[in-house]
Amino acid sequence: MATNRTFTMIKPDAFQAGNAGAIIKMIEASGFKIIALKATRLSKELAGEFYKVHQERPFYSDLCQYMSSGPIIAAILEKDNAVADFRELIGATNPENAAEGTIRKLYATSIEANAVHGSDSDENAAIEGNFFFNAFELLG
Repeated sequence: MATNRTFTMIKPDAFQAGNAGAIIKMIEASGFKIIALKATRLSKELAGEFYKVHQERPFYSDLCQYMSSGPIIAAILEKDNAVADFRELIGATNPENAAEGTIRKLYATSIEANAVHGSDSDENAAIEGNFFFNAFELLG
């Protein structure tokens, strides 16, 4: 059953390029309510913990290095059918395959530096949101 919350991160490439504000504006214009938001920086160890589901994949080490390379913005978003709607808004992982007008088509520079993370399931949205936020930090 679909829930009304998802998790996102604006990744180091988009943050460093000054695109965070435009991305947040797109998120809000698409009907998402931001119920938690913070700018932070992941250590390589925390990035490894967050992405531990990928630890056996060949890109894991590079992913952890990249995600700890600069500041990120973490957010929990609320909207009906949040996970699916947000996945549509961000577009395909590879920006070359992303639909026109999606966040990744507009702001990603490569499959690795693809501007944003978006939860792929309701279960992962809860896990990922809880990684960054506690109950006292939620606005909704």
